[in-house]
Amino acid sequence: MEASATYKNMRVSPQKARLVVDLIRGKSVSQALSVLNFTKKRVTHDVEKILRSAIANAEQKAEHLDVDDLVVSKAFVNEGPRQKRVRPAPMGRAYRYQRRTSSITLVVAAPEA
Repeated sequence: MEASATYKNMRVSPQKARLVVDLIRGKSVSQALSVLNFTKKRVTHDVEKILRSAIANAEQKAEHLDVDDLVVSKAFVNEGPRQKRVRPAPMGRAYRYQRRTSSITLVVAAPEA
């Protein structure tokens, strides 16, 4: 039994989000939450919210499910749409830069008995 949660168009670059998501992939839910509590990155708060949402989705799917048995089976970060912005530059010029967004998906699953 699998349950997933996705956060789309999150305002963080995928490279920075992958650093945190790689830490929790394959771990049990309780272990993943404790790792997120002690990780000093800005994105950890949002990843924790996604993980708690996936846990709640799993509880909704199956009433008899034991939450302590859940494992983060899949966790990946995809690149979302980029926001193109313009920064003023010297002598009337303009420099373009991009604000990157990402889509984070976490899948929790109960091990098959």
